[in-house]
Amino acid sequence: MPAPGDVVLCVFCRRHPVEPEWRPFCSERCKIQDLARWADSAYRVPGERLPQPDDSETEK
Repeated sequence: MPAPGDVVLCVFCRRHPVEPEWRPFCSERCKIQDLARWADSAYRVPGERLPQPDDSETEK
């Protein structure tokens, strides 16, 4: 957590000071753009790939 008086930057654009309403983003625009990147798989959490199910298993 930032100390009082520290400037906290938007986690998406890193340019504008963050307003408490949209924290940790500076605006709704940055919040929506960040969500879109998650939805498009632009961001990924590291880990091992999961095995893909066989077609025969899904037909049951």
